[in-house]
Amino acid sequence: MEFITPKRKALFEKVLFNRTRHITIVLEDIFQPHNASAVLRTCDLTGIQDVHIIEDKNIYDVNPDVALGSSKWLNLIKHNDTEQNTLLAFNKLKEQGYRIVASTPHKHDQNLENIPLDKKIAIVFGTELNGLSEIAIENADVFLKIPMYGFTESYNISVSAALILFTLTNRLRNSENNWHLNEEEKMDILLEWSRRSIKRSDVIERQFLQKLNS
Repeated sequence: MEFITPKRKALFEKVLFNRTRHITIVLEDIFQPHNASAVLRTCDLTGIQDVHIIEDKNIYDVNPDVALGSSKWLNLIKHNDTEQNTLLAFNKLKEQGYRIVASTPHKHDQNLENIPLDKKIAIVFGTELNGLSEIAIENADVFLKIPMYGFTESYNISVSAALILFTLTNRLRNSENNWHLNEEEKMDILLEWSRRSIKRSDVIERQFLQKLNS
């Protein structure tokens, strides 16, 4: 850590204190770069560490002018090994203890104020045009709907993500749930952030390991 200034290290630790994996985001086949990037920016600002990206028909593309470097501080986990990755992604998340929450304006089960946060949740967003796939809807555990009072059918995905994450992370931080990262997770992320912050960090790390083993 000698290559990271004390001020930078203090900032990392401050941000890590507010990071969480209790809530994670899943983006199913999102392809609009502006929306994809805006969601990442919201995740960073609300303390979400992991973003799961399902790529079936579309490649997830980030617009750097919108993301403003936020993807540098997030774990982007891509699911793109098959032609139908949604169910595989859901199963992996469920194995990790997540409930799958489908964000959709077509079904109403829970709202932002009463959706339970006692267990980990993975909130799934679909495309602007088609929303979530049928397989995503069929395999979701909970449906989440944001109240709307106008003529338009739904919010823009980046707006939906901002409204949902701002509300739920505030609720989470004011709850008694154990939402913080554990010490091992913090150390792993701190190491990764340090690597991304130092030029030629791979060379420096290799030299350090060689000296350590000599």
